[in-house]
Amino acid sequence: MSPPIRIALADDQALVRSGLTALLAGFPQLQLVAQADDGQALLDALALAPADVILSDIRMPGLDGFGLVRALRARGDATPVVLLTTFDDEDLPLRAAEAGAQGFLLKDASPEDLVEAIERVANGETLLSPVPTDPVRARYAYRDQAEPTDTFTEREVAILRLLAGGYSNKEIARAVFLSEGTVKNYVSDILDKLGTRDRTRAVLKAITLRII
Repeated sequence: MSPPIRIALADDQALVRSGLTALLAGFPQLQLVAQADDGQALLDALALAPADVILSDIRMPGLDGFGLVRALRARGDATPVVLLTTFDDEDLPLRAAEAGAQGFLLKDASPEDLVEAIERVANGETLLSPVPTDPVRARYAYRDQAEPTDTFTEREVAILRLLAGGYSNKEIARAVFLSEGTVKNYVSDILDKLGTRDRTRAVLKAITLRII
């Protein structure tokens, strides 16, 4: 049996920390090893309790979530970070990616979505926009549910998630450190694999097929 995924948590609201602590305790594959009420306190705690995945609120007094990620990367710590927020701001996923975070999730996501996000970033994946919930999937169900012609790479899934956030090729290129031309080629390959004519149809089909 695999060891549990060690989680470190930063949130300035005690009730949120208590709620997430209780939620994580319900999943035996997860283990909360550290928690703090701001980014700097969590950085200090990580020196004593290394984690596999960090969950952090974005907006906190003192060192916020973006600052926490930047501080980790500056000291050479590549621990995956999933940033949490109650604010559905269209710029947040891109800012999270630019800071060096691997995931971004709204706090109203279901427990299953949160656990899925943790497990996926622990396995090296990147979630650059909120994981669609089941009601969202149902609302945007796409009529063509034929399987893709080929599997998707991790990079292609990351670009699909940014497409779902409405980002341009230029913005995506900046977030994933590629040239705009390379992103354009990736988007073309994604459309071909999904058998769709444009970005909107590609995103809707990808959500329907649970590719993102």
